[in-house]
Amino acid sequence: MVIVGSVAYDGVETPHGKVDRMLGGACTYIALSASFFTQPKIVAVVGDDFAQKDIDLLASRGIDLAGLERVPGKTFFWAGVYSEDMNDRETLATELNVFANFNPKLPDSYKSAPYLLLGNIQPALQSAVKAQMDGSLKLVGGDTMNYWIGSFRDELLKTIAEWDFLLINDSEARMLSGENNLRKAAAKIIGMGPSILVIKRGEHGAILWHGDKHFMVPGYLLEDVFDPTGAGDCFAGGFMGYLAGAGIDLKKSDVNANELRRAVIYGSVMGSFCCERFGVDRFRTLTRREIDARFEEFKEFTSF
Repeated sequence: MVIVGSVAYDGVETPHGKVDRMLGGACTYIALSASFFTQPKIVAVVGDDFAQKDIDLLASRGIDLAGLERVPGKTFFWAGVYSEDMNDRETLATELNVFANFNPKLPDSYKSAPYLLLGNIQPALQSAVKAQMDGSLKLVGGDTMNYWIGSFRDELLKTIAEWDFLLINDSEARMLSGENNLRKAAAKIIGMGPSILVIKRGEHGAILWHGDKHFMVPGYLLEDVFDPTGAGDCFAGGFMGYLAGAGIDLKKSDVNANELRRAVIYGSVMGSFCCERFGVDRFRTLTRREIDARFEEFKEFTSF
């Protein structure tokens, strides 16, 4: 499974404390989450300040780093502070640094991978990455954000028309579709190309659309949310990682809808674990046994 996106350092302040510099970036969170289900291969760029201990963490999870490019300069840095209820955050700093000139190039060993997840980068770059694959993809998709929807709409529409799935949050779904009603928004977005749409709703869970059917998953109720940074990316990693591990091929007409539903639940599970510690710290000790136990919890509290 190839993952393209940012590997970064973050500075985060929440009601539980403050960390000035910690490993982050969408590609990092997605890969760590997916690594419990499949072998991720990342495509990203870092500066010469990127620490060996962070390389070691990624490698320890079996993540293929052949596509991690190191160039002179500083690694992408983001800093933000969360509100008391952590539903809102204020960005304090965005320093693109080496990420400003990121031009993803796939190693030859990546080009035949059957799964491709495109992180939140310019739509033209997402298309350029897909074009580097050898055509044997079983599943391709990714996410986007309001900036690309508003300023690069035509480019984005052309890009997602070639995707099997799209993961976005509810405000982005409304912006992309022009519809306030999520059901109408989903129908319009599926008409743009992706056969699967997942709308992430933060603490309220997620909704999966596949064809004319939808499936709703609640959020997991944690006693303490330490840091929600990266939770949406961990959702994406759990969702796509499970599908990759199960060998799901969306090009076939007999896709098992239950497998898609399990993938959404695993996505929610991985997002919930992410929030339990600052940054990626929970993934240093997390086990597959804990993940499967929480999956069973989801089954229990949604069964009736």
